[in-house]
Formats: sequence, structure tokens, C-alpha cells
Amino acid sequence: MAVPKVNADECTGCEECVEACPAEAISMANGIAVISADECTECGACVDECPAEAISE
Repeated sequence: MAVPKVNADECTGCEECVEACPAEAISMANGIAVISADECTECGACVDECPAEAISE
């Protein structure tokens, strides 16, 4: 698995992924989720939690 990607056009800014990330690798910038490649453990929790399906592997 690689670091998940956020589709900015689909992200609703709900922050579900921020709460779901055990590595605390996701922050918000201008209402869009941003995943830190340096902190991400590639677990996929954010992909599973995103209700807008804006995050993909």
C-alpha cells in the first residue's frame, strides 16, 4: 500500500479521517484533508472512514 491520496474536489472537510488516523498524520488545510507522507503508516483507516469516499489508496 502507498500513502493514501485525497481528492480535494470530493473532500467535504468533515474531519472523520483526522479522528480515524492512529498516526495523527492527517491535518486540515483550507477545509481539505492533508495526509503527511512522513507520518502516515499506510494503514488505510482514513480510506475506510471517509464518508465522501474522497480518500483512495
